[in-house]
Amino acid sequence: MSNIEKWLESNTFHHGEFWDLLELVKMKEKKDLKISLCIPTLNEEKTIGKEIVIFKSELMDRYPLIDEIAVIDSGSTDKTRETAAAFGADVYLSSEILPSEGFKRGKGENLWKAIYQLEGDIICYVDADIKNIHPRFATGLIAPLIQRDQMQYVKAFYDRPLAFSQGVRPSGGGRVTEILVRPLFSLFFPELTSLIQPLSGEYAVRREVLESIPFPIGYGVETSHIIDVYMKYGLDAFGQTDLDQRVHRNQSTLDLGKMAFGILQSFLNRMEAYDLVDKLPEMSNIFRQFQAEGNRYEQVLKEIIEEERPPMIEIAEYREKFGLKKPKK
Repeated sequence: MSNIEKWLESNTFHHGEFWDLLELVKMKEKKDLKISLCIPTLNEEKTIGKEIVIFKSELMDRYPLIDEIAVIDSGSTDKTRETAAAFGADVYLSSEILPSEGFKRGKGENLWKAIYQLEGDIICYVDADIKNIHPRFATGLIAPLIQRDQMQYVKAFYDRPLAFSQGVRPSGGGRVTEILVRPLFSLFFPELTSLIQPLSGEYAVRREVLESIPFPIGYGVETSHIIDVYMKYGLDAFGQTDLDQRVHRNQSTLDLGKMAFGILQSFLNRMEAYDLVDKLPEMSNIFRQFQAEGNRYEQVLKEIIEEERPPMIEIAEYREKFGLKKPKK
């Protein structure tokens, strides 16, 4: 049996395995673990309220598995923050966390600042646009970390129907994974192809891991995480859980192109950082697409720079807050 087959057999779960929430709570308390749920947001007023209600009522009030639910917001212009607060979440503006480090707009920035703001030994990230939200989106990811001390990083996978105004298309999600990330992993990190949906926005991670890795602030954050954790801990540090189905809003092909451009930047940066390629040539940060209007095609240029935040453990204020020593170089 290959290493990938062994890993798939031992480290792939279904959320139904973790149905006994009372037992999970007991195990969590016995291990004296604190668990935080982080929802990064930007203009998610349509779905954020239901997510907070489901998670708080089931996983805080009924079964105290989660100790805090926090929304880290990039500066929504709709009612996202007001709605989340009204339903009981702790709500933070990313720009007001660690102000000495400045503010950069992007999902990765919110995830990075959550490490400073939240208290959990385990942080579970869940995207805010899930239309069929259910407690399994947290329990399926947190449970393997409670049960297995050696596991560090648990990813979600699922069927990804696309929600359109006319209804739901039964498949078609995960397009950037299949046409970009999976081919890249197949070429350079074959073991990482074991992860069925490496770009899923739902994952739970131990604090010691999160604080030790850099964070791209944009589209490349998940891909970079996976490569960094793999290079540091190996494939056995990962787990993945089948959450059945995730319904979310559709993104246009043009938007997915921008996402792929950012991911590719992060991927190539990692290849160079780990000496897997010779020095890369200078690369353009301008992504070029075409937009049709009648019989005319207009070129659309967008600058996409995948800046990175350093490992949080390198930030003095973070070490002071959590009583940690400066890491050795």
